[in-house]
Amino acid sequence: MTSSGRLSEAFFNDHYGVDHGVASDLLSLALSRGGEHAELFFEHREGSNITFEQQAVKTASRSVSQGVGIRVIQGDAIGYAYTEDLDRDAMRRAADTAARIASRGDKGPPIDVMHYESADYYRPEASTVAVAAADKVELIRRADRAARAYDTSIARVDVNFIDELKRVMIVTSAGRIAGDVQPLVRFNVATLSERDNSRQTARWGGGGRMGMAYFETHTPEMLATESARQSVLLQSSIEAPAGTFPVVLASGDSGILLHEAVGHGLEADFNRKKTSNYTDQVGNVVASELCTVVDDGTVRDSRGSINIDDEGNAPGYNVLIEDGVLRGYLQDRMSTKHFGVRPTGNGRRQSFRHYPMPRMTNTYMLAGQTSPEDIIRSVDRGIYCVSFSGGQVDITNGDFVFSVTEGYLIEGGKVTAPIRNVNLIGNGPDVLRKVTAVGSDFKLSDGRWTCGKDGQSVPVGVGMPTVLISGITVGGTAMG
Repeated sequence: MTSSGRLSEAFFNDHYGVDHGVASDLLSLALSRGGEHAELFFEHREGSNITFEQQAVKTASRSVSQGVGIRVIQGDAIGYAYTEDLDRDAMRRAADTAARIASRGDKGPPIDVMHYESADYYRPEASTVAVAAADKVELIRRADRAARAYDTSIARVDVNFIDELKRVMIVTSAGRIAGDVQPLVRFNVATLSERDNSRQTARWGGGGRMGMAYFETHTPEMLATESARQSVLLQSSIEAPAGTFPVVLASGDSGILLHEAVGHGLEADFNRKKTSNYTDQVGNVVASELCTVVDDGTVRDSRGSINIDDEGNAPGYNVLIEDGVLRGYLQDRMSTKHFGVRPTGNGRRQSFRHYPMPRMTNTYMLAGQTSPEDIIRSVDRGIYCVSFSGGQVDITNGDFVFSVTEGYLIEGGKVTAPIRNVNLIGNGPDVLRKVTAVGSDFKLSDGRWTCGKDGQSVPVGVGMPTVLISGITVGGTAMG
């Protein structure tokens, strides 16, 4: 196994006495009432959170959580139980509970386990969790100073430093044991610009599965200045026009629109249940031939990357849409059995308290051939969208509403006035069909996105080149 897998297995063995014998016993008990598959998901998570407001540390906390989630599958039935107590008797009670929920009545065989090679897309020693709080606060103070120095209108700066180190081990009744040690850091800066009676706010930040080295290439000053720039920019912005316009999506952050409006509809559980607008569409044209969309859990150090998914499978580079044609869905174990396909490495869960489901990792559109400058020059009157604060989407039909935090008018092929109160209203599949140009400037957004689904949140990455959509409804205040 890789170093992360060895460290993970050694950790649970050394600290809790969870070895092959214990795992085999728990799996046998989980299958004792007729389940066809069982898995153990062990997790130990350490984290810290420092909040800085009004030039002072407001809160500083550390947390530790641990436990095991036990899932038993029988047909379409799932038995799931978890315990925060890694005492053997407590784990056996959880295994028996899961077995009863998915009970069929006959008995399963004893289980042997074997090692499985995990990947190495980030290094466990990169964690910032063990870094002294004083060193983290110094990074925060650097950000505060940089934001305030950007412009005299910056009246407030809030900074948040969040990190965690998660150790997981997955053992399955198929005989697989895999582990991972997952570092994660996120640095957020919020700024307020005040001029006369106008108050404008902006947020920026980033991170990934990295340690302090992240701040060598993404300094606190860079992150804070970007937040300040956006809040000051809004002071000179005009109200967005309303109507249907050509929209240019800038590279990077615009990938969140792809994630929400298209990506969720490609998760296999929605398609297994026939509630997605992409149900039964594999092999059909669902987008412009300029569009190729992938989900890739193997991007080095990215926030959405994983060395193993939460079912013990390797992550993948999964082509979802190729030249406009739908090629497949994002799968977990339940869905692969239904569709008769191989795992894609997308079975993910928030913690040991949750069962896995198909989730995105790093979802992005591949670069095209057109320069971003030529794309903008081709638009006589339209909207240029640079960054977003998120949005809402209806999975069943793909309808979405997105809020744009940095946007501009395009007039005569040139980016002109900044605009505010911009909302994009449309339909995911319809938007992909209206892609008329794809830029050569692909960019992965910095690591600041978290995806929610069915009450569970997981870290994800998004990305995109510059893309031209021939028409999206823009919600604003003045008619265009």
